[in-house]
Amino acid sequence: MAAMLLHGGQPWGRLCRWSNPVMQFLALTLVTFGVLVPLTCQQLLHSYFYMRSWYLNPMSHDFLQQNQEEGLSALRYFERLQPPNTSELSASQASPPWLLITIITVERQPEEFHYVLQVASRFHRLLQECGPPCRHHRVVLCNVDTDPSSHQDALLLANFFAVLDRSGSSRRDPHHLLNRFEKEKRDYAYCLEKSLQTYQPEYVLLVEDDAVPKEEIFPVLHHLLQRRFTRPHLRNALYVKLYHPERLQRYINPEPMRILEWVGVGMFWGPLLASVYAWAASRSSLSWAFVLFFALYSMLLVELVGRHYFLELRRLAPPLYNVVPATECCTPAMLFPAPSARRVLGYLKELHCRRGFAKDTALYSLLRSKGEQAFVVEPNLVRHVGMFSSVRISENPKLL
Repeated sequence: MAAMLLHGGQPWGRLCRWSNPVMQFLALTLVTFGVLVPLTCQQLLHSYFYMRSWYLNPMSHDFLQQNQEEGLSALRYFERLQPPNTSELSASQASPPWLLITIITVERQPEEFHYVLQVASRFHRLLQECGPPCRHHRVVLCNVDTDPSSHQDALLLANFFAVLDRSGSSRRDPHHLLNRFEKEKRDYAYCLEKSLQTYQPEYVLLVEDDAVPKEEIFPVLHHLLQRRFTRPHLRNALYVKLYHPERLQRYINPEPMRILEWVGVGMFWGPLLASVYAWAASRSSLSWAFVLFFALYSMLLVELVGRHYFLELRRLAPPLYNVVPATECCTPAMLFPAPSARRVLGYLKELHCRRGFAKDTALYSLLRSKGEQAFVVEPNLVRHVGMFSSVRISENPKLL
């Protein structure tokens, strides 16, 4: 027996040879998930291997510092910008817009770094760069602060954008009797309703004042609305989300619909990697065991590294963006076709929001109770910069 082991005899010698596929696959798995991926991904915020205890505090500090710099940059942007004259404003409002971008804003704390200025300056610049394809787009501000005159950033933006001011209608709401979640829902419904009544757009994009648009937002929206969303089941959607938190984009989560996508990853990469292995190992045939191993290997790799980072590859071109059934959280950027927006307004009047049933949960609940459909675009078309919530108090915010 000893002689058989020493000389690579049967059965252990054959098993322990490095040319044996079992040993090769075992070594590949150990090296990949025991060494390479942990070392590579320890600073990736949305990876399973993220070293939270090491990097979360300094990364959160750097994010806050960058946010402050971007807020000051946005402030200087509008200070240097020449306000449009009356004739220019009249010309821009001569016809109903195809896409109305309504930025919902409230006065925030000083440490919140001019969130609304960051959002408005980015939209303003992107519209200028977009040119003729965006000539039927318009940006308005919806100021829902209980004291609109105290919102200094909104007063500055009123020189450049039309403003929907809730100061008159909000007096009908007994704010001292409303919980903050119900007030937020009513503010949201007000901005949506006034956007429809005042401008009669074909689409309304409701953007919260801490959701900065990505550079490619308009080319992607044009592609989706003019091509993909011409299909009946998409055209009649109740809403389309343009943002979902990165930390909730994993395959293993409460949203089982992604399991099919995850299996698809294995079905694509399994045969491909197995074919490469068979060629490298000079094997004449492709075993199903090889395909199964590489399918599971690729599925595990994508999940542990982070689905979010692989979704980023879709930014290469607008047709690569994914449109999937909507998930519950959250509402930084929501696109409403005008007919759907009117249905939403009717539905929201029937609901009362509270802790545990905020407006995002309320909107999501309508999909089942009213038999509606909604979708989310992947990857995100806005970047959520708000680490301080206007609804939930956080004195020491973190990125996670």
